[in-house]
Amino acid sequence: MTYATTPDGTRIAYQLRGEGPVLVLLAGQANNHHWWDAVRADFHPARSTLTLDYRGTGDSDKPDTPHSTELFAEDVVAVLDHLGIDRADVYGTSMGGRVAQQLAARHPHRVGALVLGCTSPGGPHGVERGDDVRRALAGPPEAARQALLELMYTPRWLAGHPGPHHTLGDPGMPAHSRRRHRAASDRHDAWELLPRIGAPTLVLHGTDDRLNPTANAALLADRIPHARLHLIPGARHAYFEEARDHAGPLVLDLLTTATPHRP
Repeated sequence: MTYATTPDGTRIAYQLRGEGPVLVLLAGQANNHHWWDAVRADFHPARSTLTLDYRGTGDSDKPDTPHSTELFAEDVVAVLDHLGIDRADVYGTSMGGRVAQQLAARHPHRVGALVLGCTSPGGPHGVERGDDVRRALAGPPEAARQALLELMYTPRWLAGHPGPHHTLGDPGMPAHSRRRHRAASDRHDAWELLPRIGAPTLVLHGTDDRLNPTANAALLADRIPHARLHLIPGARHAYFEEARDHAGPLVLDLLTTATPHRP
């Protein structure tokens, strides 16, 4: 296992695969790098891929200290510094998209092209999931897991893909880390930062996403200068996996055609 150490002494496990310019892939809340297992090779014709285990997940340290999307972004910077990578493209989905917003706004010189998938600006401007979704996810463990599975994927896709599914959370996380991740995602508010993003940006979202409502995509695209918006018909939260043949080429097109961001 390979690690980078953050300024506060936390070890962050990372995984670098493939060859060529680096694409950083950022996973959803309470998930480790396996979130990307099904699709990361789709990017290897054009990019190497760099994933990491957020603090609290996978093989990274799991301190019981406050977490935030800003802190997760600084952890990404620590990994890039450790590897000697001055600039990378970044693709974040769900909470990873929130982390990517912080990274691109606070460290614009480190981000080439930016893809924000199934994510939200957070704060009072973000569109929250419905109370019915909240109740379903707060139910008994097995029922909550099934509810999450159906928020991630369509029934048709699940019928042909019985699993295992790597987007339902890191099973090895301690309870304190799950709480810390939930708080970090809930407290995210990048609204005032979004206009500072200068990277060429693509916003992707499934039209049937109820876990992170689709209306958030337009908010991000309108707030980030010159961002492009693409909605994937019928897709739910894990559009990047279920609709990989649709989403993957859109991402590769941005990565291979985008002009450098403004200073």
